[in-house]
This record gives sequence, structure tokens and C-alpha cells, in this order.
Amino acid sequence: MTTANRKPKRKRTAAEKAAKKRRRLEYMYVFMNGKQKRIKRPPTVEGMDPEEFIRQNADPVWLHQNEMWEYIDDSSDGQE
Repeated sequence: MTTANRKPKRKRTAAEKAAKKRRRLEYMYVFMNGKQKRIKRPPTVEGMDPEEFIRQNADPVWLHQNEMWEYIDDSSDGQE
């Protein structure tokens, strides 16, 4: 086929563009066994995984209440 015989590409509607953007944010593509697969993205909080976010932002009281004692740092207990 020559380029003169092709019909022009159809532009996406606003709904199609929004659906594509939502899919791109929700899923990611990886290669498994030489094939490209679509998988759900891992959950993030402000661009980092939830455990890292908790380690950086939680105070010792919240960590204790939620039984996350392994993240409590002994050197930051507020006493000098």
C-alpha cells in the first residue's frame, strides 16, 4: 500500500485519553520469560513504598501503637 491510499489516523476522544492515562498510572509493563506482560504497579505513598514512608515519617508513639517496634530507633527517644 502506498501512503496515498491510507486513511488518516483517528484522533482519540477525551474519554479514551483519560482511560489511557488511568491505565498507564495503574499498570506497568515488565518482561517475563521473554514476553512483555502488564502487571499492577506496587502501591506507593508520595513516590516511595509504604514501609519507607513509615520509617521516615512516623513517631515512636504511633509505631508502638501499631506494633511496629522494629522501626523504633533508640537514639531518637527525645531525651538528651
